[in-house]
Amino acid sequence: MAQASTAIRSVQRDVPFNWEGRDRKGQKVKGRTVAQNEQAVRGELRRQGIAATRIRKQSQSRGVGGKVDAGDIAIFSRQLATMLGAGIPLVQAFEIIGAGHEKPSMQRLLMDIKGDIEGGTSLHESLGKHPLYFDDLYVNLTEAGEQAGALESLLDKIATYKEKTEAIKKKVKKALFYPAAVLVVALIVTTILLIFVIPQFESLFKGFGADLPAFTQAVIDLSKFVQRFGVFIGVVIGAGFWFFAYSYKRSRKLRELMDRMSLKLPIIGPILNKAAIARFARTLSTMFSAGVPLVEALESVAGATGNIVYEDAVMKMRDEVATGQRLQRAMENTGLFPNMVVQMIAVGEESGSLDTMSGKVASFYEEDVDNAVDSMSSLLEPLIMAILGVLVGSLVIAMYLPIFKLGSVV
Repeated sequence: MAQASTAIRSVQRDVPFNWEGRDRKGQKVKGRTVAQNEQAVRGELRRQGIAATRIRKQSQSRGVGGKVDAGDIAIFSRQLATMLGAGIPLVQAFEIIGAGHEKPSMQRLLMDIKGDIEGGTSLHESLGKHPLYFDDLYVNLTEAGEQAGALESLLDKIATYKEKTEAIKKKVKKALFYPAAVLVVALIVTTILLIFVIPQFESLFKGFGADLPAFTQAVIDLSKFVQRFGVFIGVVIGAGFWFFAYSYKRSRKLRELMDRMSLKLPIIGPILNKAAIARFARTLSTMFSAGVPLVEALESVAGATGNIVYEDAVMKMRDEVATGQRLQRAMENTGLFPNMVVQMIAVGEESGSLDTMSGKVASFYEEDVDNAVDSMSSLLEPLIMAILGVLVGSLVIAMYLPIFKLGSVV
């Protein structure tokens, strides 16, 4: 019977409880504690000298945006590295981070990992059970830290790596989102004008009893077309986007085609190239500094570049390095890396400081991407304003041409 109760307790998971109470001085206090049940919370509060007046289990469905994203993992990595550096035990660190997190989904994830660790599972094995949030690179580096007895140091490197890669991703998203968002707004404004505003002018022009200018008539015909087939066009466009997104996730050839085309786009292409090189160099620096062999490191680096073109190139580099080729020569053979990058990697190979030199390459290109995105935003603002002016201004001019014509006749 005792064994059965022990088994039941072993599968129970800690959950967060919100509580309110009074401390030894009679002042109201409140907080959050992670425990298996309400009785455990009351016991913990009594040990702290707090008389609990209200305890309730935190709702697991509260809040919006509960999905765990890469930013959450980056923040968690830094928090865990900091706590271990301060001498806090691993299990307690997970409990503190989980209790303090606002997202229920992140709390459940951390409590699951904490439960596995308490059951005797190693950290890297516990993380490996959640591949959606912790990729092979993350798990491998954690395993290397555990085996070398330098988990604190490796987690610090992981945290820095995650922070840098997330920062570069945000910059790339900003570069792609800004012009796309403005053009979508321009399309919406133009559609509203064609559907609701132009018909009002059309009814006014019917009383003129004269032929309309060709430009005005063309805009009115376009307005009628949009009114008649607008819903159908919208459905077709929406279905097209859905089909493209569906195919993009499942077709590697389509992703490769799109990645290859994106690298050749004006303005955006150079930014994407620099971002891929920055991720390549940052991942290589992190893996190599952790003591991972170069061939094995390149396999993880390939998946971290964020672009299939670079991913395939790095995998070819790995094969060449595995057969005895120098990394510098393998990089030159791809034709994707600038001469400066190749030369710095060559210096790193010669001096035995590949991690340091690749880290410098990563820092250079991360800053370069940052500056390129800011410059692109400054250059695109007048261009986008000009596009909006042309679209809206053309419709306004088309509607006022008949009025100007009537005024000249009078």
